[in-house]
Amino acid sequence: MNENNTSPEQSYNDACNKVDKILKSNFPNYIRFENGKFTILQGSTQVMISVHYLIQNETIIICSANVVRKADINNELMHFLLRKNAQIQFGAFGLLFDGTIIFSHSITGSNLDENELMTTLTSVAQMADYYDDIIVAMAGGKRAKDFG
Repeated sequence: MNENNTSPEQSYNDACNKVDKILKSNFPNYIRFENGKFTILQGSTQVMISVHYLIQNETIIICSANVVRKADINNELMHFLLRKNAQIQFGAFGLLFDGTIIFSHSITGSNLDENELMTTLTSVAQMADYYDDIIVAMAGGKRAKDFG
């Protein structure tokens, strides 16, 4: 946790600037949106990065990828995703308001370094890419790379 006297706004801006700098050097075609949001293409997957306040002077960086859209969200699929969440030691599956299945992982911003962010981005993208075919075979829908 960032225990110095930095204001929450400064901690947020610092985290956004760190993310921006790392993305700029590793993903020249990244897109930066307002409010601490970024996106990159990693293989066939798009990873969204968003910076948020967490507590006091700490921020959290959420990296998430859409895995499958328009799947049949049934009990078998939900049990599968929950079991995977218990087995996978990194990140978790989630379900957006529109039924899109995502995979995401969060890291803190105060001590963020390039290796940590790059490992997170790469891992989130690989997990999404690996599980998209499995989920589509189980419950239909479209993989992120097939969104049109």
